[in-house]
Amino acid sequence: MNQPNMILLYVNDPAASVKFYEAILQAKPIEQSPTFAMFKFNPSTMLGLWLRTGVKPEPSVTAGATEIGMHVADEAELRSVLAAWQGSGAKVLQQPERMDFGLTFTAQDPDGHRLRVFCD
Repeated sequence: MNQPNMILLYVNDPAASVKFYEAILQAKPIEQSPTFAMFKFNPSTMLGLWLRTGVKPEPSVTAGATEIGMHVADEAELRSVLAAWQGSGAKVLQQPERMDFGLTFTAQDPDGHRLRVFCD
């Protein structure tokens, strides 16, 4: 069976996006060119950052219409991630809040893509 293994985000400035994701993921891209970069999220999932103007067919979805979710072990880790991301300049859209699925916060990358961190 085919399993999804890559998330692609269309970005305006791959170099700026790489800098942002290096800071929040604490990792270097495994592949990088002027128009594309790829990070390894985990052993089976990659994150691709693709220069928006080079994508074919041209994307029609605007940033912020979807989220990338990242589960953490507990509240202490969630608050540690929040502090690290804020220290890296991430724009926080939602401070930690209890919702139906657990404690969560939401941040935004330089292109407006939403990143949700949560714990049970």
